[in-house]
Amino acid sequence: MIAAVDALSSFPLPSESLPDLSERIARLNALWETLPKPAGSGLGGAFRSRAWDAVSPALARQAEFNATLVQILNGWLSETPHLHARLRDVLGAIVGYAQRVLPMMDARDRMSSALATARSELILEAFDRRQESLGRRLTGLLALRDRLEAVSEEVRAIRAALDQAAPPPAVAASASRAASDSRYVAFENRYRGDPEEVRGRLSSYVELFRDRAPVVDLGCGRGEFLLLLKENAVAARGVEGNAHVVQECRGRGLDVVHGDLVAFLRAEPAGAIGGVFAAQVGEHLPPAVLQEMLREAHRVLRPDGLLVLETVNPRSLVAFLEIYNRDLTHERPLHPDTLSFLAAAAGFTDVRVELRSPVEPAARLQAIPTGGLPERAARALNENVERLNGLLYGPQEYALIARR
Repeated sequence: MIAAVDALSSFPLPSESLPDLSERIARLNALWETLPKPAGSGLGGAFRSRAWDAVSPALARQAEFNATLVQILNGWLSETPHLHARLRDVLGAIVGYAQRVLPMMDARDRMSSALATARSELILEAFDRRQESLGRRLTGLLALRDRLEAVSEEVRAIRAALDQAAPPPAVAASASRAASDSRYVAFENRYRGDPEEVRGRLSSYVELFRDRAPVVDLGCGRGEFLLLLKENAVAARGVEGNAHVVQECRGRGLDVVHGDLVAFLRAEPAGAIGGVFAAQVGEHLPPAVLQEMLREAHRVLRPDGLLVLETVNPRSLVAFLEIYNRDLTHERPLHPDTLSFLAAAAGFTDVRVELRSPVEPAARLQAIPTGGLPERAARALNENVERLNGLLYGPQEYALIARR
């Protein structure tokens, strides 16, 4: 803008662009008067005198008009150069002022920007300190909550063991075992989910076992699936190695025994069971025990009996990192292909895998908008995004479903 004003201030004055203007004005001043009255004698002189008298009034008016016009032009032309010079001076002064003011404005803007940046950094630093403080408090509260939950479960387990009518040594051993078992119950309460939430996830399995009573639930835990079967009039029993939850299950009227699941199956007659179910159990078993469990499950199932094993999906990175690795009692992850092969090797047929517990869409990688990208490039990028989603955020669990 300063350059534009500067360009406007450099216009030439009339005296500079018209160097002969003063000569023309002098000439105009010399020519404005009318001709003098002609003189002479004789007939010619008399004629000229008469003719002059006839036209002199018009010539007088013309002379007056010329005089007025020349006066106006003289006045206008004498003031115009001063006006133009003053205008150029004003524009030059504006340019000079702007040249002095703009550096100050730039310095002010830079200072304001620096102050805003410094203030933002101070605010962010204060926010980080506050967040760090809150994080420490929250971590302490979470640790306290976990400890209180563990202690609560431990006290409940010890009280239940002490309430049993047994000799003092047996009571002491039972209380010690109950206290140990209660810690894992507290862990499950913290990370596996609320019992009602677990019931919601397991409810879809009920239809698979509706006409297959009796059903056995291996590693039944807190008994969520047994309760679902009971509510749907499907006869079922459970076996669980955690004495604390066995007592809780029995307190809710569930048929649950405390013991080893393979030993439990071995005690059953061949072909006596309609369905075998185990949720989040297989990954806790050593390979030899897992294979023995599959063989015994095949033996106790009647023809067309159903086996359903639910476990963590290790092909989903988020499930492997956030679910499988969190539990120290996990023995090893079970790849769907591996578990399918072991089930088939044990004699099961119609073996299939059903993926479950998908990750929330908002947590997955989002597709790239196609606007502004060539169609082929956008399609290739989004195909790769979908592949990454399958690898990183695949379904967190799967169920192996097989028939006798």
